[in-house]
Amino acid sequence: MDAFRLISIRIRALLAVAALLGSGAASAQTAIVIGGALRMDNDAVWQRIVQEAGGPGKAHFAVLATAAANPELSAKLIIDALKKHGAQAEHIPVAPRLEGADLQKNLNDPELIAKVRASNAVFFSGGAQGFIVDTLQPDGRRTAMLDAIWDVYRRGGVVAGTSAGAAIMSRVMFRDALNVMEVMRGTLREGHEIDQGLGFVGSELFVDQHFLKRGRIGRMLPLMMAKGYRFGLGVEENSAAVVHGDRIDVIGGRGALFVDLRDARSDPSLGMFNVRGARISYLDNGDRHDLRSGVTMPAPRKTAAASPVPTRASTQGSAGSSRGPVDSFQPDILGDNRIVQAMTELLSSPAAEVRAMAARIRPDAKGDRDRTGFVFRLYRGADTQGWIDTDGDGTDVTLLDVRLDIRPVRLPDPGAGPTTNAVPAATMIAPAGLR
Repeated sequence: MDAFRLISIRIRALLAVAALLGSGAASAQTAIVIGGALRMDNDAVWQRIVQEAGGPGKAHFAVLATAAANPELSAKLIIDALKKHGAQAEHIPVAPRLEGADLQKNLNDPELIAKVRASNAVFFSGGAQGFIVDTLQPDGRRTAMLDAIWDVYRRGGVVAGTSAGAAIMSRVMFRDALNVMEVMRGTLREGHEIDQGLGFVGSELFVDQHFLKRGRIGRMLPLMMAKGYRFGLGVEENSAAVVHGDRIDVIGGRGALFVDLRDARSDPSLGMFNVRGARISYLDNGDRHDLRSGVTMPAPRKTAAASPVPTRASTQGSAGSSRGPVDSFQPDILGDNRIVQAMTELLSSPAAEVRAMAARIRPDAKGDRDRTGFVFRLYRGADTQGWIDTDGDGTDVTLLDVRLDIRPVRLPDPGAGPTTNAVPAATMIAPAGLR
């Protein structure tokens, strides 16, 4: 038996023991970050949510549809799903858009606060995350209702949230930053694009949602660098990350992107967002990562993927181009799941590097800022590696420690005529801060 198979068997045994030890008991201080668009028939995720809160017959959820446009409907759908999987669940009617309800009265109602405190789990719906922080933590001050939620969490309970309910999980959150390109161009204002979150995942981890579908790697990295985060976790739709202390378990449909900025650096002279040496990893259903040790355990069904021989050496970490033509170029890295597709191509082909573009400009864009795009460069490091489920269709993968550089580039004027619009390629991709 070769060394790899022996290690694989031992890891599987350890996972099996951990599963047996953890079954049927509520986990201590567990935050479940759901990437949004969670399907009601995603039994694996709903079952795990209930299991983390003690399991069928023991899990008791307080459901807050504070963020929702239609709180009654949102709460009902969540409650039905939780009850279907054996939990007790009750709507706590604290929501700005709840018709006929007195928000402040309900927010401070001792009976409702007591119901929350008597639960062993809390579930936040999707919607607008600003409603959650403005209601439960106005001006940064915790309400009695939020104190009750924290009591549930601190004594070993679960706090789960989907979409907007996931956004509030870290100490800093995106409040209203729908335009990823504008964030990359520097629009990152307190109280507008970003705000103070509720902080259930701790001070070191930043989380975001709808991540791969909406290309939110472009907004995560600027915030992480501006706020001093090392770790970031972008959870995809119909997927979830179970955060228990330093351990992160990924479950659901399409996984999550994990960002580590331990070696990242930027060049202020470029005048706009840029980064070199960021590490990005794609974790899929069943994968586990430990923040403290940095070790990732891929799902037992996966085996290590053989690394193809690069066509030529990549200039790892260098700001300059590698020699010769670019191996692969993708036109829209912020498109649906494009970042993972680029990572997969890098690890599954002989490409030394993959480059991609983030370039969305309005027809009336005139200023240099509005005509700035970004080049993404993905390449291997010494520890870059991948795993794959060889019995699957090739999309069930784990991709670790791909390196990423991003630099700003000046784009041609979209309103210019055919003559003046003929900009030499070298000029188009020159770093914005150097021109």
